[in-house]
Amino acid sequence: MINLQTRINAFVQLGNKIQGLTEDEKNTLAQQAANKNSWFTAAHVDLALNSITSWLEYQKLVDWVQKYPLGNHSYRVGIVMAGNIPLVGFHDFLSVLICGHIAVVKLSSQDNILPLTIANWLIEIDSEFTHQIKFVDKLTNIDAVIATGSDNSARYFHQYFNHLPNIIRKNRTSYAIIKGDESIEDLSRLGNDIFSYFGLGCRNVSKILVPKGYDVTQLLDGLETFSDVLNHHKYSNNYDYNKSIYLVNRDKHFDNGFLLLKPSTESVSPLAVLFYEEYDNLERLSGLIDSNSEKLQCIVSTEQWYPDSIDFGKAQTPELEDYADGVDTMLFLSELSND
Repeated sequence: MINLQTRINAFVQLGNKIQGLTEDEKNTLAQQAANKNSWFTAAHVDLALNSITSWLEYQKLVDWVQKYPLGNHSYRVGIVMAGNIPLVGFHDFLSVLICGHIAVVKLSSQDNILPLTIANWLIEIDSEFTHQIKFVDKLTNIDAVIATGSDNSARYFHQYFNHLPNIIRKNRTSYAIIKGDESIEDLSRLGNDIFSYFGLGCRNVSKILVPKGYDVTQLLDGLETFSDVLNHHKYSNNYDYNKSIYLVNRDKHFDNGFLLLKPSTESVSPLAVLFYEEYDNLERLSGLIDSNSEKLQCIVSTEQWYPDSIDFGKAQTPELEDYADGVDTMLFLSELSND
């Protein structure tokens, strides 16, 4: 097993490597990723790279790791990565390796360029990681598993991996809470939570909760700066399709030319659609949140006025401790290493 200090230093160097990429290098990498998944634009690959490099700072890693009693046992931990947004599986990859385990990775066909590239850079930094990183087509001979996928795939994962220590994640989404006095600037920051990665991530806001009588057209005005999402052909196709469905069915909705705003009690909106639901008071608001808590990844509100929420514009910049589905991955892995 590579010792902890060496592991931390290697990831710090990885962060420096990513930060030192030239624009041409980043564009080439983004193009390779986009050839496999056209949702992966250069801007979104850059956003994902910036997000992970924000974690790979020496003191952040030390402060994070020292909270856990890491043991000396190394296990083969399977990682089933999703592919909905660029490098969505990196946190699991980092967690497994920083704990000293062997990462046995099954990549998504939608994101198989970026993780391989990152892994190769890490091996170039320290060749010992050759023994700690395995990419496989099928997960066999593993001691534990972390699997991320849809609700349907989660049922399969539970059946297939139930005999192993596991973390199995399902579909999640995120809510925004409107108080009613937000400025246009506030609503524009919320646009980052809605449109980053075209809304494909579990930390993307797919529904807003608004006070009764709130003029939702204010929100559409505040999001005008994100109109260029319509330039992406897949997003545009989704917008046109959902718009035609709502028009044919005469469903109530609002339309600013690139986003459809629709009243709904459901949590997960289709692409290019944002659901909204009204609340009468804080008790009703809390009830709406609590009743959907198992589906929620995070909640955003301006200046975090709602308890346990994060500020507008911050949904796609999680910290190391912001664990998916609220399950502490590092605790799970550290308990393994102490067995």
